[in-house]
Amino acid sequence: MIRKVFIVCLVASLQVSCGEEPTLEQQIIGTINEMEGLAEEGKRRPFMAMVAADFSGQSGIMTKDEFQRFMILQWSVNQRLHFQLGPIHVYSAGPGTATAEFLGLITGGRGLIPERGQFYEFHTSWLQDDDEWLLLSASWVPVRFDEKGFPGFENH
Repeated sequence: MIRKVFIVCLVASLQVSCGEEPTLEQQIIGTINEMEGLAEEGKRRPFMAMVAADFSGQSGIMTKDEFQRFMILQWSVNQRLHFQLGPIHVYSAGPGTATAEFLGLITGGRGLIPERGQFYEFHTSWLQDDDEWLLLSASWVPVRFDEKGFPGFENH
């Protein structure tokens, strides 16, 4: 029995150690998804730990401290904060740096049903710190829809 357990553990450890290294895209998307989950759960400290000390937001007008105050305001105003992100496009920006762009719907409110929501276009940059990726900069602008409505859908 002990021999069988040992063999199972050995095979499992070999499979893990032979696994492929995640791609840059997988790493950044994984980090964004982790931050999304932390933000939705209101886990302020772990969320902000994923933001670089020299963070710059909204094209340089927001520091990490200001971004933290902005996020605390969002968590205070919205009992339920939810993010629905579209496809994330990741680009290498040199060794240990990357950018990611995506659309996202952010909704919030006090009850189960969101009271408000807005689509945003996000432009982010990332810095690798050992084996973790930190949010170095982020800018977001509301997406405005013209009379044709939501992109990819026809209004009837």
